[in-house]
Formats: sequence, structure tokens, C-alpha cells
Amino acid sequence: MQEELSPQQSLQLIQVMIDKTKANISYNRIYFLLWGWLSFTGIVGQFLLKVVFHYKHHYAIWLITLVGVVVSVRYTIKTGSKRRVRTYIGEAMGYLWTGMGISFFVLSFIITFMQVDKTGWLYCYPFFILLYGLGTFISGKILQFKPLVVGGVINWILACTAVFFDFDYQLLFAAAAILTSYIIPGYLISAQKK
Repeated sequence: MQEELSPQQSLQLIQVMIDKTKANISYNRIYFLLWGWLSFTGIVGQFLLKVVFHYKHHYAIWLITLVGVVVSVRYTIKTGSKRRVRTYIGEAMGYLWTGMGISFFVLSFIITFMQVDKTGWLYCYPFFILLYGLGTFISGKILQFKPLVVGGVINWILACTAVFFDFDYQLLFAAAAILTSYIIPGYLISAQKK
């Protein structure tokens, strides 16, 4: 027969799951930092190639993401046997970011094949920033980690502001979004663990 938990015990159990999930995320912060820095480098690199150097194939900088794929796969294989504790909250976070990744892919697909004179990419960054904000805000609320919540709100403000600028300068808004939603929280969650 199962013993029923008191409200206080239930809250303690939830807090323990949140703390374990934070520890797992801190342990796996390499993904936040790797993809944060790669995206930041890609965005700033694209801005420099397009605006400063007027390079026709400025988008080629995004090939650096292949480095991220290789490093992520190798790291996942290497640490797969050292799997941390699985919690319901950890699984929910996994579902959230899987859904976010699929949403980014679908948005990219839609923008690529829109029949608006193939100019969809000129309007993509406010939508990407919006999604960064959504994933970051929800993660921060689930984990009770204020830097992610603040990063999400900043991203929403950046998305609203970016629409008033040309594509070239929307890149800088996207770089700021990556900084506030991935890179800074990635370092702060590590500092909190210590």
C-alpha cells in the first residue's frame, strides 16, 4: 500500500526534482555554451561578412554548426554511460527543447519555401528571437532559475524591437538574444552549482 505524502513532503519532493534537474543541466551546460557560442559566432560572423566586408555568400559562416554537431554527438556518446538521475522535470525539459528544435526547423523550412519572392529570410530573426525567448522563459520557470526567466523576457523585448530594423541589424539583435538566453545563463548555472 502506498503512503500518502503531506503537502509539505510533496513540495520537498518537487524541489528535490528541480534541484536534480538543475544539477543535470549544469553538468550538461556544455550544450548551452557550445551552441550559444557557435550561434553567437555565426550571427556576428554573418553580420561582419555581409555588412562590413560585403561578402556575397555571408551565410556560409553557418557551416560552423557542423562543428557543433560533431562535438555534441561525441560528447553525448562519451557521457552516455555516465547518465545522471532522470526526473519528471528533466524529461519535461527534454520534451520542451526537442519541441523547440523542431519548431526552429519548421520555421526555417517555412521561411525558405514561402512564395513571397523568396525574401522570407529577411524577416526571420524576430521569429527566431521570439522562440529563443519562449524556450528560455519556460525553462527558467520550470527550474526556478531567474537568469533564464530574465533572458526570456529580454528576448521578447528584442524580438519586438528588431522588427523596426533591417535584416542586417536584426542580426545584432539575434546575437544579443543568444547572449542573454544561452551564454550568460550557461555560465551562471555553473556558478550556482559551485
